[in-house]
Amino acid sequence: MFANTPKPPYYAVIFTSTLNEEDPEYDKMADLMVTLANEQDGFLGIESARSEVGISVSYWRDLNAIKQWKAQTDHQVAQSKGKQQWYSHYITRISKVERDYQM
Repeated sequence: MFANTPKPPYYAVIFTSTLNEEDPEYDKMADLMVTLANEQDGFLGIESARSEVGISVSYWRDLNAIKQWKAQTDHQVAQSKGKQQWYSHYITRISKVERDYQM
């Protein structure tokens, strides 16, 4: 499903990762993160896909909302577990969306 974003500008956080191995705890944590992000001020939506490489793009109103999400307590726990046990590699990119096109 596509995120229902407002007219630009807004921000996208692009999280690309590879998992070490399947872990049911990871799926539970990922679901919790989406639930909590939906409660976060400034969150606009998320799109995600996983195969060999996982890509999640979350959309945010502004850089301050992204900063607050990064500091959210449960999100920090997820970040720590990701670094310590779930991901063999990851990269986070933040970009400003200036235009979007739809069909």
